[in-house]
Amino acid sequence: MGQKKLVRFAELETFSNVLQFPVKMPGTWFEFFENKNPLVLELACGKGEYTVGLAEIYPTKNFIGVDIKGNRLWVGAKKAIQHHLNNVAFLRIQIDQITEYFATEEVDEIWITFPDPQLRISKSKKRLTHPKFLRLYYQILKPNGKIHLKTDSPDLYSFTKKVIDMYGGHLHKDIDDVYAEPGIPPELRIVTHYESLDIAKSKRVHYLCFSLPEVLPSKEMDIALQQHLKDEAGIEG
Repeated sequence: MGQKKLVRFAELETFSNVLQFPVKMPGTWFEFFENKNPLVLELACGKGEYTVGLAEIYPTKNFIGVDIKGNRLWVGAKKAIQHHLNNVAFLRIQIDQITEYFATEEVDEIWITFPDPQLRISKSKKRLTHPKFLRLYYQILKPNGKIHLKTDSPDLYSFTKKVIDMYGGHLHKDIDDVYAEPGIPPELRIVTHYESLDIAKSKRVHYLCFSLPEVLPSKEMDIALQQHLKDEAGIEG
C-alpha cells in the first residue's frame, strides 16, 4: 500500500463522520445524527461527491455514503468536515452486508450513482440494481422508499428498467438523457469524478427513480431474468 493511502487510512480513524464496520448500529442512526431527519444512503459512493452534494442541497436530511474503499471515502469525509456538514456520514462496509447496519424501514431513500455496470452477463448479480440487492434494500427501506439510479451505462439503464417491470416496481421518473432535459432539479446536476471520466462513452447520462413493490417476487423470477439477458445477447442455454 502506498504511503498516501496509509496516511489517509490513519486519518480516517480520527474522522468523527466515518464509521468502519461499526457494531450495534441498526436503529440507532438518529442517535448518531442527533435528530430524526430522513435518512438517505448513497451506495458505492466512491469519493462521496454525491453524498456531500446532496447534503448541501438538503440540510434537513441525513446522508450516508457507503463504500468499501477507505481511500476514496477519505475524500468525501474530509470535504464534509471542511464544509462543516453535520448531516453527512460515511460507512465503510461491503454493500451486500447492508442489512447488518440498518434496521427494518430505517432508510428513506437510496441513491446509486455511476456504479460499475458489470457488463458481463456472468456478473449481472453484482449489479447494484439486480434483485439480489433489491431484496436487501427492501428490508431497510421504508414502504414506497425511493431508489435513484444515475448512470452513463445504457446497458445498466435498460437492465434496471427490465428489473422494475419484471418485479413489479413502480417507476416514478425515467430520463434517458438527463442534461437534455429542461429544468432538471439540482440533485441531478451534481457531477461525480466517475461521471466526468465518461467511461461508457455514451455521451449521455440516464436517470431512473423507482420504488419496490409491496411484496417482491420469489427468487425463481431471477431465472427468467437471467434467461432474458442471455436471449438479448444471443446466448443459448
